[in-house]
Amino acid sequence: MIPRELIRKVRRIEIRTNRLVNEMLAGQYQSVFKGRGMAFEEVRQYFPGDDIRLIDWNVSARMNDAYVKLFVEEREMTVMLLVDMSASGDFGSAEQVKRELAAEMAALLAFSAIKNNDRVGLIIFTDRVEKFVPPKKGAKHVLRVITEILNFRPEHKGTDLNAALEFLGYVSRRRSVAFLFSDFLASDYEHSLKVAHKRHDLVPVVITDPVEERVPDVGVLMVEDLETGRVMAFDTSARAVGAYRRRVAQIREWREAMFRRRKIDFINVRTDKPYVQALVQFFRMRERRMRR
Repeated sequence: MIPRELIRKVRRIEIRTNRLVNEMLAGQYQSVFKGRGMAFEEVRQYFPGDDIRLIDWNVSARMNDAYVKLFVEEREMTVMLLVDMSASGDFGSAEQVKRELAAEMAALLAFSAIKNNDRVGLIIFTDRVEKFVPPKKGAKHVLRVITEILNFRPEHKGTDLNAALEFLGYVSRRRSVAFLFSDFLASDYEHSLKVAHKRHDLVPVVITDPVEERVPDVGVLMVEDLETGRVMAFDTSARAVGAYRRRVAQIREWREAMFRRRKIDFINVRTDKPYVQALVQFFRMRERRMRR
């Protein structure tokens, strides 16, 4: 049985994301994500100027006249949501922990997908894939996906982006739109990202918390690594924090430079800021690019 509090939380997310889809993302989702390709629609007689490569020779032979194939863009897509459920996702110094932010953004994108008659699938991972929900259509399916994200209790604490990306290639043979939700506190994943991006429209969604970038000066703290369980003393004095901030900035700069080098569009969101504006900017950027 689903706990009553979880039902209320799912319902709140459904109401909020439905409103955002209708008010802010209406039309944008459809305009920036193309379908799987071109689908055959019908044949018609050949007219001067038609591409001769489109001639259907079998029909032309039977009808004793030249006929060409007509194609239309396939609008139906598969949207895959890859959600990092490693222990670091339970951290949050603002109103939401990273996991809850991922769930709400995933819900918004899932509702946008079903409004366009697309299928939605879910991959939950830690240092291995722990849950797979095959792609389907419909509001009931999307509510199941959201519930799975909010209610899931992972067996493992670590992070392995390679495992998730390789699994995506295994279960999604055709091109899909894949949103990868993670704080990207991992290493050695560039090759897997490159391979997945070639096959799919891969969009990393990087979720961070302000405390991870700007630690307050409160003396010596005992901190625990949520993924390894390691406890250590951390001096929050200005000198120590300065070195930490530089390291965090270097990691962020490397990650974003890698995304740009691979021509991978990405979205940065934080637990202390509204994520809607970041999504809207992402859609607008893609719209501008497609008009060029």
